[in-house]
Amino acid sequence: MRSKVPSFVELLDGAQHSAVHLEMRDAYGVVNEAEDFAQWKRTGERDVDPASAYWAPWVELIRRTVGRGVSVRRARIVSEPVSDYIRYEHAATRVNIAAGEQVRWLPRRRASDIALPGNDFWLIDDRVIRWNHFTGEGASGGGEMNEEPAVAKLCSQAFEAAWARGVPHQEYEIH
Repeated sequence: MRSKVPSFVELLDGAQHSAVHLEMRDAYGVVNEAEDFAQWKRTGERDVDPASAYWAPWVELIRRTVGRGVSVRRARIVSEPVSDYIRYEHAATRVNIAAGEQVRWLPRRRASDIALPGNDFWLIDDRVIRWNHFTGEGASGGGEMNEEPAVAKLCSQAFEAAWARGVPHQEYEIH
């Protein structure tokens, strides 16, 4: 394991052919989303402007990454009926897609027989893993790096199984 955890910019800028992200929680409580999530809960309105201060850094990073020929895919395993947080994510996923990400949703019931790692992760080029740790309340618990081949293989197989069963964003209806 590497001790230094690179930023997402460093991680994605270093990707050569693929960057995949598996999300498995029904709610996140990360600080930089708190205000936006609270506003969405009050009004039902979500920031979907790719040029907004909230989205612009991510959109630029993804566009730059995809522009170099790197495939960026995100799979979300979700319980149904979905949580408010998943509704919030779904409402703005069009921004991820417009930036160049591919996104699929997998109902948790259809993931029961997939061997899944214990934490969300990014897998870069099928070899570098960035674990995303979270507290019980969903706050960021920090990241951790791993390059063990057997662990990268587990993550790759888990992601590909979820991806194969997942529903493309444009077809996934919130339940």
